[in-house]
Parts: sequence; C-alpha cells; structure tokens
Amino acid sequence: MLRKVKLSDSFDLMTINEVALGYSKGHTQTSKQLTQLLSQDHHFLFGFEEEKTGRLVGYIHAEIYQVLYADTGLNVLALAVLPDYQRRGIGRSLLQELEKLAIDKELHFIRLNSAEKRTQAHSFYLRAGFQDDKLQKRFIKYI
Repeated sequence: MLRKVKLSDSFDLMTINEVALGYSKGHTQTSKQLTQLLSQDHHFLFGFEEEKTGRLVGYIHAEIYQVLYADTGLNVLALAVLPDYQRRGIGRSLLQELEKLAIDKELHFIRLNSAEKRTQAHSFYLRAGFQDDKLQKRFIKYI
C-alpha cells in the first residue's frame, strides 16, 4: 500500500538505505534527518507498506527543483526497494505517485541522477519513460 512516510518509519528507511542502496547511517541519524525532512514542505516522501507486516519495503524521496535557468520540477533524491520486493511494480507505483504530485503542483518535470554502475536501475527508469539526457561528474568537498 502506498502512503506518506512518517517518523515511525525511520528504522525501515535505514534498513532500505543499507540493503538496497548501500548507505549505512544508523538509526539515530536516519531519525534526525527524517524529522527535519518531514518538517519541510518542499520535500516529499512516499513509502510502500507491506500489508501483512506494516513495514516499509520501498520509498521515494523528492524535493522541489527550482533554479533560475529552468522550469520548476521535482528532483528525486532516493528511490529504493528492498531486493526481495523488486520486480513487483513497487518502484513504478512510487514513481507514479510522484508524477501525480508533479501534475497537482503544476510542475514541469521529474529528474533524477543514478550512479553509472546501477545499470539495472537505468533500464528501469528508461522503461518508466525517463530519458537519459546527459553524463556528468560529481564534485564534492567534505567540510
């Protein structure tokens, strides 16, 4: 079942991030970040709840993408589904929920970045109607 993410989902989100994406940040940090994100009206988090257990098995996180040089849209920051639940339409359902949100808010696009090595994810996004429009490098400076 699709629904909005809530603070009590923090443990499930931590697990999904670790298992599906390879990011391990711990429950305390996940809860802290989730508390902040849920309080901001430009962040949107939807989860897919397994009906039998009530736990999240996938989620999508997007934010409003607003810059001076382009129309306003949504930027997907995370889309992840636990491996045992992949290929069941959960990721597609999460993307469709985001598309409804974009239409309701009169936004012009949904964009996302996907690491070069995530080739299965690339195929999924292409099947979902996304276009691969550029390659880029990411630069980061840790403070």
